[in-house]
Amino acid sequence: MTDHAQTSAAGRDAATDTPLTPDVLHYTAFTTSPAGGNLAGVILDASALDDERMVGIAAELGYSESAFVTPGPDPSDSRSFTLRFFSPKAEVGFCGHATVATAVALGERLGAGDYVFHTSAGRVPVSVVREDGVLKATLTSVPPAVHDAAPDVVAEALAALGWRADELDADLPPRIAYAGVRHLVLAAATRERLADLAYDFDRLLNLMHRLDLTTVQLVWRASGTVFHVRDPFPVGGVVEDAATGAAAAAFGAYARELGLVPADASLTLHQGHDMGRPSLLEVDLRAGEPRVRVTGAAIAV
Repeated sequence: MTDHAQTSAAGRDAATDTPLTPDVLHYTAFTTSPAGGNLAGVILDASALDDERMVGIAAELGYSESAFVTPGPDPSDSRSFTLRFFSPKAEVGFCGHATVATAVALGERLGAGDYVFHTSAGRVPVSVVREDGVLKATLTSVPPAVHDAAPDVVAEALAALGWRADELDADLPPRIAYAGVRHLVLAAATRERLADLAYDFDRLLNLMHRLDLTTVQLVWRASGTVFHVRDPFPVGGVVEDAATGAAAAAFGAYARELGLVPADASLTLHQGHDMGRPSLLEVDLRAGEPRVRVTGAAIAV
């Protein structure tokens, strides 16, 4: 893992004149401080890379996810891109923090404004604006969905986490929420329960593979619109994510589905504090619009 903002290409393929090692940009998303947020690699030209090389680069970087950019379906549209995400283990269907990082990286080069990312989860519009000298990106999720979580699934998740059923918030029942990828939402009754995270990695990993989950979204409600969250991510080979935009979008859908917030609502999610990498995620819900908007800053590191 490197702290440089960019790793230069090391040599070129003689036949194609393409870099053997692509330029890798390093960003941290959902923060304005290098000490906060979730780190992501961004490769703005991944056209010459196959899947094996992309997952290899993601593994070399060691970030929870990295984003790989190629031209969009319409080559004449300079603000439309295809975006793929890889963890150190495998491809991920959608990743919010790497989307925000990529949008800010493009905003720095092409200017603020509207972009469209074509992902395996669907079309994701992103708007980039500059506020107080910092670029922020707002992604609009694919249509979300919220499903019941079976009692045996909840019981197994609690066992893997080392949590008791009576440590859950009864007003925020377990659900599986989707906004590009699937997350099991579990709400702790106290901040202390959320802060004490020491789980059985392999046991939770096996459950998540069985249910096709990307993270487990652990939450604690501080107020009607403010939540603290943590996201174990063993399927990516990472104990915990410092900021998870995909889970934030899914949680927005969860909060609306359960009637926890008004139809028009702005939620604030604090993540990464227990890891020493504080992150701020803003979630916006709009009446009559099923898609969820997630906003965050990002900076090069």
